[in-house]
Amino acid sequence: MTAVTLEPQQTGAQRLARRLAGDTSGLALVEFAFAAPLLLGMGMLGTDTAYLVITHMQVSQVAMQVADNASRMGEQDVLTARKVFERDIAETLIGAEKLGENIDIFQQGRIIISSLQQNAQGGQWIAWQRCRGALNVPSSFGVAGDGATGTSFPGMGTPGRYITASQGTAVMFVEVVYDFQPLTPITVFEGRRISYTAAFNVRDNRDLTQLYPGGPTAQCTTFSANRPT
Repeated sequence: MTAVTLEPQQTGAQRLARRLAGDTSGLALVEFAFAAPLLLGMGMLGTDTAYLVITHMQVSQVAMQVADNASRMGEQDVLTARKVFERDIAETLIGAEKLGENIDIFQQGRIIISSLQQNAQGGQWIAWQRCRGALNVPSSFGVAGDGATGTSFPGMGTPGRYITASQGTAVMFVEVVYDFQPLTPITVFEGRRISYTAAFNVRDNRDLTQLYPGGPTAQCTTFSANRPT
C-alpha cells in the first residue's frame, strides 16, 4: 500500500505572503522611498551652505566697495580741499544697493559709514556717521562724537589692531551687518548674522571741518529700507 502525504491547505493570505516574499519587482522603489528624504535633506543643506558662502563674499564686497567709494567722494575742485556733501554719501549708498540687490542688502542688513579723524588733542574721534538699512543695529565701534576731546578713544576695529587716522586726513570706516535667510526650509543657518568691516584712507585733500548739507541725509537714527531720509 502506498502512503499518501497530505499537505496542509494554505489560506489565501498565506499564498499572498509567499508571492510577496519572492517578488523583487518593487525593490528599487522601496529603497528610493527610504533614501529620498536623506538625499533631499543633504541636497538642501548643500544648497544653503553654498548660498551662505556666496552671501559672505557679497557682503564683504559691499563693505570694500562702500569704503573705497567713500574715500574718493567729494566735490571736484583742484584749487581747494574737497568738500563732502550729504548727497555724496547718498550716491555711495546707492552704489552699494546696486551691488547688494541680489541679497536685499538694505532689507536684511545695514551699512554704517564713519569718518575717523584726529581731534585737537591728537586723539581719535568719529567726526560723523551715516547709516542706511532696515536692520536696527548700532555701530559696534562707536557713534558720532566719540572721542571728540582727549585721547581715550583708541580708534576703530579689532582691539590691539585699531585703525587710526593721521593728522589732517581721515579714514572711511565701513561696517556692513546682514541677517542671513536660507533658501530652503533647513534651519541649520537660520538667524545667522554676517558682519564685515572695511577701511580706506581718503584719497585726496579733503575738507574735514564738516559734512556739508545738500541732498538726503542718511542719519543713523532712521531705519529706512527704501532710501535714506
